[in-house]
Amino acid sequence: MRSDNDSWDITTSVGSTALFVAAARALEAQKAEPLAVDSYAEVFCRAAGGPWAEVLDGPAGDHPLRSEDFGRHFVTFQAARTRYFDAYFRAAAEAGVRQIVMLAAGLDSRAYRLDWPDGTTVFELDQPRVLEFKRETLRGVTPRAERREVAVDLRDDWPEALRSSGFRADEPSAWIAEGLLVYLPGAAQEQLFTGIDAMACPGSRLAVEEGRPMDRDAFTAKVREAEAADDMRGQWWQLVYNEQCAPAAQWFSQRGWSAEATALTDYLQSVGRATPTDDAEVTAMIHSITLVSAVKD
Repeated sequence: MRSDNDSWDITTSVGSTALFVAAARALEAQKAEPLAVDSYAEVFCRAAGGPWAEVLDGPAGDHPLRSEDFGRHFVTFQAARTRYFDAYFRAAAEAGVRQIVMLAAGLDSRAYRLDWPDGTTVFELDQPRVLEFKRETLRGVTPRAERREVAVDLRDDWPEALRSSGFRADEPSAWIAEGLLVYLPGAAQEQLFTGIDAMACPGSRLAVEEGRPMDRDAFTAKVREAEAADDMRGQWWQLVYNEQCAPAAQWFSQRGWSAEATALTDYLQSVGRATPTDDAEVTAMIHSITLVSAVKD
């Protein structure tokens, strides 16, 4: 279970979810017509070893990512999410933004795989041991932008840590919170949004993935069920907070941002992927997710 001051590396607690997502991206890249290709996702999984490497090479026992219900749809969800945020960053770069801020960067490889314009700096914020794993795994690989690690817990004073790493609040920036909000209680989400708004000057951009909270009783029942399950899906339920400070589009629109919210189901349809109906849990999850992008006026 989570606690206020918990920490993790890449194979434990919240850190392990980054490997789960990387494995999904690597499996998507194996398809004949993938929605997105992250060639570094496989590198991370093989560096971690164990089930994270085994799942890429064929049937891996009861690994959930290889299942025809949850796994197939979760891989598609991660691919669509990757495609959406890749497009967001390309648009930000074309608009002249040269400061990129990745909140809870995890195993995001965009500093290495996207074509960034000259003069771009990518700030990656995450737990120290998560950043260390990425750095050591990609040692010898040159990022396509200036990459700066900001080792900080987002529940601490991350704005000061970001400023100390060279971030300039008077220059436009592009922010991302991908696969993050679900791991923060509502108060921490509010603090995060407030920090972004305070440090982003006009012309800055933001992209967020958010999920609508479940009914409280249903969530409590799911967590209790997960406590008795010895599998990755069960462990995930014990890591998340079923809270939301406010829908992101609403929160930022009220503070001078032009925001657009896209239901994940609508985005899946736009990229030619069907919304699942054969797994109740993943269907409910996908229907609860919204992708948000915003520009500060």
